[in-house]
Amino acid sequence: MTEPAGETAPEAPEAVAPIDEPVAEPAEDVREGAEATGPAESGEPAGSGEPAETAEATETGEAAEAEAETPDTEAGTAAAEASEASDTPELSDAQAELAAQRELRARIEARKAEKEGPVASGAKLSGTAADLLAAVRAVEGGAATGSAFYEAPEPAPRRPAPEAAPAMTVRPPVRNTAPTPAPGTTAAVREVLAQGGAPEALAGQVAAVLGEAAAAALSEDPWQLLAVPGVRPEQADGFARALLGSACGPDDPRRTVALTVWLLEQAALQGHTALELQALRAGLARLTVPDPDKAVEVAVSEGAVLVFQEEREEPAEDTDTDEEEPAEAAEEPAAPVLLGLDRYALAEESLADGLARLVRTATADTWEGAELDRAAGEHGLVLHTGGEAARAEPVALVAAARERGLRALVAVHSEDGRRALGAAGADAVTVAALLSGAAGPGRDEEGAFALDVLAVLDAPQLDVETAAMLVESLPDGCRLVLSGDPEVLGAPGAGRVFTDALAARVCPRIASRVPDPGPLGELVSGIGVGELNQVEAPGKEVVIVPVRDAGEAVHRTVQLVADSVPRAIGVPSEQTQVVTVGHGGSAGTRALNAALKQRLNPGPGRFGGYDPGDRVAYAPVPGRTVTGTVVSADAEGLRLRCGDEEVLVPKDRVESALRHGWALTAHQAAGTRWPAVVAVLPGDAAAGLSRAWVYTAFGRAERHLSVVHGVDQALARAVAEGFAPERTTRLRPLLEGLLATPEE
Repeated sequence: MTEPAGETAPEAPEAVAPIDEPVAEPAEDVREGAEATGPAESGEPAGSGEPAETAEATETGEAAEAEAETPDTEAGTAAAEASEASDTPELSDAQAELAAQRELRARIEARKAEKEGPVASGAKLSGTAADLLAAVRAVEGGAATGSAFYEAPEPAPRRPAPEAAPAMTVRPPVRNTAPTPAPGTTAAVREVLAQGGAPEALAGQVAAVLGEAAAAALSEDPWQLLAVPGVRPEQADGFARALLGSACGPDDPRRTVALTVWLLEQAALQGHTALELQALRAGLARLTVPDPDKAVEVAVSEGAVLVFQEEREEPAEDTDTDEEEPAEAAEEPAAPVLLGLDRYALAEESLADGLARLVRTATADTWEGAELDRAAGEHGLVLHTGGEAARAEPVALVAAARERGLRALVAVHSEDGRRALGAAGADAVTVAALLSGAAGPGRDEEGAFALDVLAVLDAPQLDVETAAMLVESLPDGCRLVLSGDPEVLGAPGAGRVFTDALAARVCPRIASRVPDPGPLGELVSGIGVGELNQVEAPGKEVVIVPVRDAGEAVHRTVQLVADSVPRAIGVPSEQTQVVTVGHGGSAGTRALNAALKQRLNPGPGRFGGYDPGDRVAYAPVPGRTVTGTVVSADAEGLRLRCGDEEVLVPKDRVESALRHGWALTAHQAAGTRWPAVVAVLPGDAAAGLSRAWVYTAFGRAERHLSVVHGVDQALARAVAEGFAPERTTRLRPLLEGLLATPEE
């Protein structure tokens, strides 16, 4: 599947890098709070406590630092959430969102269990373990095609259209938190960890991930320790050797299954919902698995991994021609065999089913107005593309729908986006608040929103699980408009929903003709088509600041934020955002934040490394970054001011969920804009640049952009040729199988 320019997976140096690059700096032992998704810098302990988003590979002067920029995984988040459940009278937005995720997955599992016989093309293979293994061997060896093992997809079950509910009725979220592990469970796990030489401080995390039988499970299969965020394969190997001695080896089936799952989880952190069989084998070989083929077969037979191969329709035979086809004519290669985790398979299949349901249940109507209005009136699903100025079009569509008496709503990615629309006179909610029940309409008894039209802005930021929850919550007949800029960096989570939907060509696609205004709009528009143009900037809208090395880049960045931009442009420091390529390196977010704190808000960091007035980036749930300012700290944790709201970060989450936020990566900044932006491009970051990165970083500026430029011609090459690696996903063929017309 070809990914359009701009919609990009996090950078990686080679095709199989997502499953090869480290997630945390290898350590001699398993450290408490080890960072789950990125290598620690030299001298910095794994688990530095900085939240992350999807991985961006950025090459420094010594080595390439690949950071999978996703905050705590679901397991780690569940542990933190569980620890808060007993003392917190009401759910936070983050807890409510996680509860909504669990509720959706439970519904998907129930629906899946009701299906009898083989499931749809590209879904999990049915039958016994022997059938699964035979399928893998036969498909890969060419003895059979995907059609030998997959049935045609069944139509998704249709939910009856709910009766009209009062619009915008806010219903409190359902309390559904994970139980706190019993003290006895944690104590038993602590004993097992001590026997294996692992830090006993991991006991709470292990108990939360593995459940009440955690101690017995860990004793029987020590490699289950890999399920804990931040644990590396070499650390799990050492733990297993200490527990099992000579009873284990590199080809132990328990080890090979755990490593197969771990590799797929690391790939998901870089945006993949599945991996090709060859890439998975290569990753296992690098982890010293003696027989990668057998390892994959065992993982499939035990149900830890699912096998997929999408069918490719045979072209219709031309019976009118008398010409004989040459015998040596090359056959079209078979679709690759993919392997993935149940979590993402269910999400993609549920999303495809849900989008197909909206398309099939919408009643065509004639709406007067712009092209987008007319398309939305006739279809249940519409895709809308455009830059920042084009956001006004779906907002106008929702306003017109309300005038028609319909229940319509706008949802955006970030709180900053919501406030920007509010300042322009349009109300909106964030996707997170909508799903958690903190804002938006109420739900009926089946969990469907009381909506007739939903327009989602910033659609490229939707990961597959969030999109599945959103679509699953829409009633039959609801019209869904997904709107966004396909050139920006993709979602920080797994999947590429907007890109796959565009590529599938199964619904109307409306391209906005509204250009972004001014010199900044001209510059960013040119980048989108691969051209780095010089633009006239009479009001200093764009300023280039050349630097010789990373040290000078840090110095000039601090000078710009603290002095030059406030004095020359009139934008205060607190409204100026620094965007750089990665977290590590001599001019990454860590180095820049340290320098900016020293200049703008010096202090001892007495509250877990933070002081009142510090700017921070907070990750309440995986894949979502919220910027704010530290207000105070108390026995409960750190209190932040995020926009108009006060947010409490519990003490046990401060280290893992916060970074200083004067400097962000482009992935963290996506979906938000600031009056002034300083984009930092030091020489050692050249390898991490792509057209999508430049487009996203430069496009965050509303009034002024300063480019701290130290990459020479690498910037122009990145804009012209810098295509990031593709994400491996299954949504496009699933949508094509469900909705493509015969002529397509």
